[in-house]
Amino acid sequence: MIIIDGKSTSLQIQSELAEEVKKIKNSGGKVPHLAAILVGDDGASRTYVNAKVKACDRIGFESSLINLESTISQEDLIHNINELNLDDNIDGFIVQLPLPSHIDESKVTLAISPKKDVDGFHPQNVGRMNLGMSTYLPATPNGVLELLKRYEIETSGKNCVVIGRSNIVGSPMSILMSQKAYPGNATVTLVHSRTKDVKSITKQADILIVALGIPEFVTADMVKEGAVVIDVGIHRIEDSSAKRGFRLKGDVKFDEVSAKCSFITPVPGGVGPMTIASLLMNTLKAVKNTYE
Repeated sequence: MIIIDGKSTSLQIQSELAEEVKKIKNSGGKVPHLAAILVGDDGASRTYVNAKVKACDRIGFESSLINLESTISQEDLIHNINELNLDDNIDGFIVQLPLPSHIDESKVTLAISPKKDVDGFHPQNVGRMNLGMSTYLPATPNGVLELLKRYEIETSGKNCVVIGRSNIVGSPMSILMSQKAYPGNATVTLVHSRTKDVKSITKQADILIVALGIPEFVTADMVKEGAVVIDVGIHRIEDSSAKRGFRLKGDVKFDEVSAKCSFITPVPGGVGPMTIASLLMNTLKAVKNTYE
């Protein structure tokens, strides 16, 4: 069994991106600039955004963090987005989710220029992904693809089961794994809350990608011997015996499932670090004008 190390893979990608930035600087080109809008002061969201800003600094990107009050109106938020759309110095930007309940996330997504939508959430970019065209791939699915690629895991002709159908992970993951590419060319089944007899389906999976948001949902009896298991979930589970008062768990019961796997991602340190690497890859794509 091989543990897929997302942390070291992410750092390797960031090192490669740093070399690209050096070449851009040496040739007098424009340094990539990533901006992030943070609405309110949610602790987890601030942690995520700060990690993205630190990663930018580490590889030589410019970065901007726009802090907005949680009480901001939707109209004013979209005004801020439009300013970034029109700012030629900003190559790509994200609006950190979740947003306050009075903000319509779909309208915010639509307000972002597709050419600066480095999260890959705009319908235009989702459509381009579906058609196999050059675009910004959603960060987490793209991170999974990079792990499969860099660990040289065969996907062609394999049975791939994706658990979860969210627009951010599950649905795009199922599309990407079925496309004519590597990683891809898999026979994909998408399992969701209305699927009957989930276990009988997951036990057929050569590659099992789990992104449903339930701690330790996948147990050993749901996985066949030699499967590749990718755990996208992350949860804080209270644990008074832990130093921080909690432990991080995934959607997979790692201790018992790992014994049956050929490859598996841990939580933390698996898929999570790859999302930031993917975001940086998309930002470099934006500045190099390889979106179209």
